[in-house]
Formats: sequence, C-alpha cells, structure tokens
Amino acid sequence: QVQLVESGGGLVQAGDSLRLSCAAEGRTFSSYTMAWFSQAPGKERQFVAAISPSGSTTRYVGSVKGRFTISRDNVRNTAYLQMNSLNSEDTAVYYCAADRSFRIASGVNEYAYWGQGTQVTVSS
Repeated sequence: QVQLVESGGGLVQAGDSLRLSCAAEGRTFSSYTMAWFSQAPGKERQFVAAISPSGSTTRYVGSVKGRFTISRDNVRNTAYLQMNSLNSEDTAVYYCAADRSFRIASGVNEYAYWGQGTQVTVSS
C-alpha cells in the first residue's frame, strides 16, 4: 500500500503558477503510476495528468497540455504537478492518485490509492 499527501494548493491570480506536490509513504513508490485529478464544485472528478513509474512516459488531458507538467522524484518519493498560466477554469480540488500498474490510465476507477486533495483557486 501507499499513502499520499498533497500540498502546494492556494489562491492565485489568473496567469500565475503553482506547483503541487504529492508525498508518498512506502518503499515501492517507483513501482506506481502516479496521476493528478481535479474536481470542481458540482462536477465529477476528472483526469489531469499521469506519469509512468520510471517517469519516462506522461499523459495529459487536452486542456492542460503546454501549461501543466507532471514529474516525479523516485528518490524523494514525491510526484509534482507544475501548473502555469492558470485560469479560473482550473479552480478545483486537486487529488493525487497512485496505482501499481504500468498503464498510464485516465479513469478514476483505475487508481487504487488517493490523497485527501488540495484546493486550487484562481481568481480572474
């Protein structure tokens, strides 16, 4: 099992940047595909980005391509989401997720482990 703790959320203005972190407790972090999902008020949780266990492969939803970058540090057991050029539509709770799979999946049901979420609010 792995326990996930997100941090780095906050209130920013449109055009600003934020970096979210997801710290994982466990000795097999490098075996997990890591992902970020977002959930806006009244909406379903949706895929944002994912990264393979080695970090060699990434996947993004179209709306964040070119603005967000997912990365990981398998020594520090931490995944990151660098978010640039933020806009009001990015306002949501952002969740880190993990699964012991080599598939870079985008479905909520394909991830077994979840963090508690961190709020990102972008004011226009």
